[in-house]
Amino acid sequence: MDEREKNEIKTEAPEDPERCRRNLEKAIAAVRETLPGMTLLENEPMSRHSSFRIGGPVRAYAAPEDVSSLSHLCSILKEHHIAPMMLGNGTNILFPDEGLPELFIISTEKLQRMFLLGEDAIYAEAGVSLSKLASFAQQNGLAGLEFASGIPGSVGGGAIMNAGAYGGELKDAIESVVCLYVPDQRLYELSNEQCAFSYRTSLFKKMGGCLVLSVVFKLAKGDGEAISAKMRELNERRRDKQPLDLPSAGSAFKRPEGFYAAALIDECGLKGYTVGGAQVSEKHAGFVVNTGGATSHDVYELMMHVRSTVYEQKGVALEPEIILLPPDYRLEDFGPAVRGNRVSFVSAAEDDAPAQ
Repeated sequence: MDEREKNEIKTEAPEDPERCRRNLEKAIAAVRETLPGMTLLENEPMSRHSSFRIGGPVRAYAAPEDVSSLSHLCSILKEHHIAPMMLGNGTNILFPDEGLPELFIISTEKLQRMFLLGEDAIYAEAGVSLSKLASFAQQNGLAGLEFASGIPGSVGGGAIMNAGAYGGELKDAIESVVCLYVPDQRLYELSNEQCAFSYRTSLFKKMGGCLVLSVVFKLAKGDGEAISAKMRELNERRRDKQPLDLPSAGSAFKRPEGFYAAALIDECGLKGYTVGGAQVSEKHAGFVVNTGGATSHDVYELMMHVRSTVYEQKGVALEPEIILLPPDYRLEDFGPAVRGNRVSFVSAAEDDAPAQ
């Protein structure tokens, strides 16, 4: 794509909302007709698919059985000018209670293939849970994913955000990633370096339009018992320190450079701070938990209060690690501006496709 084409896309007038809705309804009908065996739920509450247990209905929620049907689904949506949102285990997203009536979600929950490649590599599809991946590695005497055994996400979501814990990150184990770039409907295999991994982000998160389908992990041969012992140790630390008994979306804020978010929040006296059913965990100040009946607005207002208090008392602007939806949520009213998380509901400005 040359510069002229890119500029034309970026200056294109926004889609008419009513036309977008008509396109979405046509797309849903086309999916039902063309892919009759696919799981397709309409007006599906996202509280059923998020670890927060919060969220109203999206217009459509599809769960393809395999990569081929996923690719076919994306082709149908593109034909109708619909840009889908890809969802893994829903462990780091806050969906709004009002729902998102213009959103079409594609879930990777059924993409579960996983197998060894040679003696020291694992192929895993996007829907495989990180805990299942770590256990598979341990069973085959492969070290390097012990830290992932307690992370409640999926391979696809973990790759997009470069998930990590206890000093380990997926970027340290990923050899390559296969993604579908929605705008041109092509598959790309990217090396670790091409994925541009950094703290809690990657090329896929920065540019959008990339649906991660599978990942190859390159690991080291190790002793199965030693690997298992390390996993038990880390999981015991999680159980001791993290509020695993209540719904949450993991760490609410990213670690600011030179600090720890949980320590800053604790030092500001916010541990246990509550808005409605949302609470800064009394066990770990870096977590926001749903104590029962929390709304998305409860969580958002709590996070805003935490952010403003920490900035006022410590001069540090916390950036959310949780993806906040809908896209008109802003975090610019306290401290330096923080770019909001956005999801495109229709075909929008497109960057260049990933390099092959």
